[in-house]
Amino acid sequence: MILQLNPSIPVKTPKGNALAMMVIDYGPEHDIIWVCFLNNGECWSYKNSEIRGQTNITMGRYVNNSNESM
Repeated sequence: MILQLNPSIPVKTPKGNALAMMVIDYGPEHDIIWVCFLNNGECWSYKNSEIRGQTNITMGRYVNNSNESM
């Protein structure tokens, strides 16, 4: 199943900040895959464990110094 996110979600990926545009779910025995467009225009897919939501003070997501490398 593919779900288009509307609105897209700003996320942190191993390659930098991106917008998550779609989620792909292959079923119960697979990781959820996030399709993300980096700020430089590249499109990458990441497992759920590889991404985090970007800092958003309004939503209560503050900078976490222990995960700054992501």
